[in-house]
Amino acid sequence: MSDVSIAVTSDRIDLGAEASRAAPGGRAGAVVTFTGYCRDEGGRLSALEIEHYPGMAERAIREMADEAARRWSLLGVRCVHRYGMIAPGEEIVFVACASEHRHAAFEAASFLMDYMKSKAPFWKREHLVDGTAGGWVEAKDTDDAAADRWHRL
Repeated sequence: MSDVSIAVTSDRIDLGAEASRAAPGGRAGAVVTFTGYCRDEGGRLSALEIEHYPGMAERAIREMADEAARRWSLLGVRCVHRYGMIAPGEEIVFVACASEHRHAAFEAASFLMDYMKSKAPFWKREHLVDGTAGGWVEAKDTDDAAADRWHRL
């Protein structure tokens, strides 16, 4: 039985607290974490605006996390995704997967990030250092291909 928890928040992510929260005591042999950050895109980006539909985003992430927990027999899963204005260098997403053995935790964390990057209902808009708002960021074919590979494994 795995402990799956998710959060969608405008608050900064406390990485240490989240990693500790994901560790299920002495049962786990591994806890793999991943943190995704906002890049400055070569110095041109002042912030990334992330929007979502409340309820829909949480539901989609929960479904992905539950699937990962079943597929890899995880002991724990923690997913946190931010929304709002995020400055370069700030964290956007955090994933932690706990399992008895490291291989399952690595695979599950990779699976979750591939799916959250391409399938979770979030929209990103660039805000540039010159004060203008850039366009909405389009999904990349490489992100879709990364998520699709999990259907073949």
